[in-house]
Order: sequence, then C-alpha cells, then structure tokens
Amino acid sequence: MNPRTILVTGANGGLGQACARAFLDESPGNQLWLGVRENRANADAMALEFSDRVRVLALDVTVPDAWRGAVETIRAHHGRLDVLVNNAGHHEDSLLATMAPSAWDGVMASNLHSVFHGCQSVLPLMIAQRSGRIVNIASLSALLAPAGQANYAAAKAGVVALTQSLAKEMARIGITVNAVCPGYIETEALRDMPPERRLSASSQIPMRRFGRPGEVAAAVRFLASADASYITGAILKVDGGIL
Repeated sequence: MNPRTILVTGANGGLGQACARAFLDESPGNQLWLGVRENRANADAMALEFSDRVRVLALDVTVPDAWRGAVETIRAHHGRLDVLVNNAGHHEDSLLATMAPSAWDGVMASNLHSVFHGCQSVLPLMIAQRSGRIVNIASLSALLAPAGQANYAAAKAGVVALTQSLAKEMARIGITVNAVCPGYIETEALRDMPPERRLSASSQIPMRRFGRPGEVAAAVRFLASADASYITGAILKVDGGIL
C-alpha cells in the first residue's frame, strides 16, 4: 500500500491511540497527524516515539476555523490528506428531565457538530485529489439508545445519518464515508464504571466481555483501506453481538 497522510481526532484517548497505531503498523511510510484539544500527554508521547512519522495538532473540533487551520497545515506539509478519522467526542449523561441545556449543547458540539466541521473542512482537498477515506466513530447508542443518554444517542444517531448522506454525495468522486459503532470498549470512558454495572453490562453481550480498542481500530483501518473501496455509507457495529 502506498504511504498515506492520516488525521485522527480525539487522539489522546485510548481509541484514538489505537487507531493511530493501527495506521502506523499498516505502512512504514504513513504520516500521522494527531488532533488533540487540551489533554495531550499520550499524543505527545507517541509523537516522541515516532518522531519522523507522527505530529500533534492543537485542534478544537468544535471550532470551524481550527479545522481549516489544521487542514491547511497538513496540506502545506504533504500536499494531500488521504484519511480522516472523526473520533473526538465526550459523554455527559443525565436523564432528559433534569439535563442541563449546556450538557445537550456540549455533547452535540463535540460529537456531531465536530463531524460536520471536519468533513466539510477536508472535502475540498479530497475532492481535488478525487480520493479519500472518511471514517466517523459513532456508537452503539446511536442504534440502541439507552436511558440517560438522550444527548449522546441523538448526537451519534446524527453521525450515522450524516455518514450515509455524505457517502451518497461523494460516491462518484472516489471518496468513501463510513461509520463504526463501538459497543462497550475498554477505554477511559469505562474506567470508573462500578463493578456491579460492569457485570450487568457484560451479561448483555453475547461474547460476555468488553471490546478492546485495537478491535475497533482494526475495523477503522479496514474501512480506510483500498480493500474497502466498494464500501461506502456502511455502519459497522463492533459490539460483541449485542444486536
């Protein structure tokens, strides 16, 4: 596979780190850009470990100008961008009856608006190339919305719909757009889950275990690969068989 230029957002967290490493393993020539906002220790450590292949970008995914600046920086270095992985986002769970408007707005901004801004920012470069891969990280909550996640489930369902619509718009240009819906994955988001809740959650999973970040990253890498060139608008669950 020819070396590629790849941008992964939310790249300080466990899933973003796993995606980045999957692309580093794919080809020794791949150039990785890690988009981070405030917490960046893991991203900086990866950039230090792979100093010739990994760079860290300060990127607030909720700000359109930040996206434009990031894409321009990548274009100036490489002249192209082959893969965008929209992975950034966060939870702020609450029952809808008591949900603060700021919790709704913040979750929508980081999980859905960010994907809109990211896709819109990279499309001019990918359209000029007549090639590109966009992989959006949605969630199983988009397909099986739980109580207490009205904001997060709605945002991720929006990511699914955006993915399918944009896939149709870009299909004839050589750009594929797909989404991955992880279920319970062993990342920092589940670190503080009480033991009794972990047991209850795992009992609902046919495989009876939580997933590993690398298992999600493998799906992302496949959807971004040449082998997936006839796959677009797909919504791939990585959930141990819940649905």
